[in-house]
Amino acid sequence: QVQLVESGGGLVQPGGSLRLSCAAPGSIFSRSVMGWYRQPPGNQREWIALITSDDFINYADSVKGRFTISRDNAKNTVYLQMNSLKPEDTAVYYCNARGQWGGSWGQGTQVTVSS
Repeated sequence: QVQLVESGGGLVQPGGSLRLSCAAPGSIFSRSVMGWYRQPPGNQREWIALITSDDFINYADSVKGRFTISRDNAKNTVYLQMNSLKPEDTAVYYCNARGQWGGSWGQGTQVTVSS
């Protein structure tokens, strides 16, 4: 089974920053589209950002210009740098890996933006 492990969540004030990390098995990382999703309280899970193995990147409008996704192939890790955080960014953030092999989700990490 593929195990994705997120880290970096926590409590931050509006306007603050957090960096999320997601470590993936090396056997699938290089052949996976890596993405971040989030699930706000009482809402459905929504896509935030993705990055392909050749570094094509796409963002949801809600985070464009504030969040940056990147991947470190040497560390088999994808990152989500979150700046200018807003209360509406509060959610459980999930890492996702998808490829022809299938797909996998992390357990999620809580991000709370509150003053």
